[in-house]
Amino acid sequence: MSNGGIHRVAFIDQVHPYLREQLEKRNIKCDDLTGASREEILDHIPIYNGIVIRSRFPVDMELLQKAKNLKFIARSGSGMENIDCEFARLLGISLINSPEGNRTAVAEHAIGMLLALFNNLRRADTQVRKGIWDREGNRGLELEGKVFAIIGYGNTGSALAERLKCFGVRILAYDKYKENYAPDWVEESDWEKIYEEADIVSLHVPLAEDTINLMNKDRFAKFRKPVYLVNTARGKNVNIGDLISAMKAGKVPGACLDVLEFESASFEKTRSDNPAFKMLLENPAVIVSPHVAGWTHESYRKLSYYLYRKIEAEFFS
Repeated sequence: MSNGGIHRVAFIDQVHPYLREQLEKRNIKCDDLTGASREEILDHIPIYNGIVIRSRFPVDMELLQKAKNLKFIARSGSGMENIDCEFARLLGISLINSPEGNRTAVAEHAIGMLLALFNNLRRADTQVRKGIWDREGNRGLELEGKVFAIIGYGNTGSALAERLKCFGVRILAYDKYKENYAPDWVEESDWEKIYEEADIVSLHVPLAEDTINLMNKDRFAKFRKPVYLVNTARGKNVNIGDLISAMKAGKVPGACLDVLEFESASFEKTRSDNPAFKMLLENPAVIVSPHVAGWTHESYRKLSYYLYRKIEAEFFS
């Protein structure tokens, strides 16, 4: 069985074992470096033809210059912001990710958070457990009839649109990189149309120079109606200080945030002592989760499955 010139692969982050199992079936040596320090990895990187990562530390110019035999970087997930992609491509290194693996998980999580917010499920659950039976105070909102704007129509944005079909919402989509991309039941829109008509905005964009603070005070101010915000993309897509101000002003009646700008680069923790973070937690109109929208039991395996299929297609076919 051909190994496509790939002889040794380093697993720098923990991923589902499916990927390692399939590579080893091709007699490729796979080393577990998930406990190694960056300095140790820099020392050993010249011997590897491939590395598998998530977000533990940046794959920057320093590392890439030492990776003399590297043929691919496999990122379990979608975002590639922790890789110096431009320099890697100059070196002829293939960049492989697996956004298909968690698109369903992200779409379902976004809807789940919004339904929890609209139906006061967190508050109602807490009250009932305390013996409080407040039906009127927990009267909810329906999704049906709302105008739902999806910003970024890639894997997760399109998966969300598919799942929203049965809710009776009108779907607007904006993607600055695409044209003629949406099915006939999704309206390709610009920001002006979204400002005028949206009731809900859900972010599905990568972290890039033009998406940092994508949702800020100027943008919040442009919406004609109060707009609910859902963010399952990257924390720095939303300026939290500006979001809090918009909520106080009634421009944003509620928010669902799986990601926060206070997260560490590895997404493994957040700065809980940040005053803005504390203000979010004290707001009953905010639903938060710890960057787990794409992190289901099913998606964990699918992320490795799609990585292997792409590696196979490029190097073993």
